Amino acid sequence: MNANNSMANQRSLEAATSEAALLPAVDVFEDASGITLLADLPGVSREGLSLQLESDSLTIEGEMRLETPESMESNHVEVRLPRYRRVFALSRELDSEKATAELRNGVLTLRIPKAEHAQPRKIEISIA
Repeated sequence: MNANNSMANQRSLEAATSEAALLPAVDVFEDASGITLLADLPGVSREGLSLQLESDSLTIEGEMRLETPESMESNHVEVRLPRYRRVFALSRELDSEKATAELRNGVLTLRIPKAEHAQPRKIEISIA
């Protein structure tokens, strides 16, 4: 292998590593009025969290802030990727404009209601 190939391989490895991310554990619940998504994002602050809803896609990204005190150094590290990323395909029946999100104790709760046309409705019956 020549030096140019070696440097190209190193750059592609660095790019892959910089894009690598942990998949957060996620639970999704659906009811008649929409979906609720719960994502475990320990170590992610509100400022480090990014949610993007685009047409039929949801992207969750979060950066962990793992700070080691100056007087200490790590001798064992299990979390090597300080980033979470997960992408979901969404039904067109959901109204992303009315989505709400809350981050509490490392758990993201995201609620996306169904669009009004997709909501169940009761049909009144008139007496003839």
